Amino acid sequence: MTKLALFDLDGTLIDSEAGIVGSATYALARLGAPIPPREVLRTWIGPPLRVTFPTVLGDDPDTIERAVALYRERFADVGWREHEVYAGVADAIDALADSGVMLAVVTSKPDLYAGRIVASLPFGHRFARVYSVHAGSAHSGKAEMIADALADFATAPEHAVMVGDRHFDISGARSNGVRGIGAAWGFGSVTELDEAGAHAIAHAPQELPGLLASDRMLICSES
Repeated sequence: MTKLALFDLDGTLIDSEAGIVGSATYALARLGAPIPPREVLRTWIGPPLRVTFPTVLGDDPDTIERAVALYRERFADVGWREHEVYAGVADAIDALADSGVMLAVVTSKPDLYAGRIVASLPFGHRFARVYSVHAGSAHSGKAEMIADALADFATAPEHAVMVGDRHFDISGARSNGVRGIGAAWGFGSVTELDEAGAHAIAHAPQELPGLLASDRMLICSES
């Protein structure tokens, strides 16, 4: 049975497009850089800023760090509040918690904001831990954070799942032998999640309790 369910934040629990895209646009505008179309900026939701900004700004470290600082300037002010909880997520989280499943958030969002955002959610108290990235770090590996969660909760990989909307979530889960469930309502795509090796796809949050209880989810493939 599933004992531990790990959830991505952006694109899984909340629709954070407004805050993230708005803050990225603000940073690029302040630097006088070209601003990609919104459909391109949506793909920036999930990967680290130090991965996405170079696609527009090049590889100059000083410019990238300036962009990150400007992004955070706006995000710390208003961007962190610019999100909506996906319909059905609250009920799914409550159902899982009430069934005895331990819950935690695993996000590449910096620790400056991740805990604050989760705490502001109406179901935020359901999560025992929030795993996020140190603000000064250039890395945001989901695999490392998932490994930390397994150790902290003393849970075997076969009794854990990772729910997320991007391939980073699924690959991070698989590298730990943890089942990955794709959240099709987020910023990725079913194709992206399938290609990353998701063990199942949830097309709506209401499907999550049933998927986590399903016998076919008890076996994590090795390939």
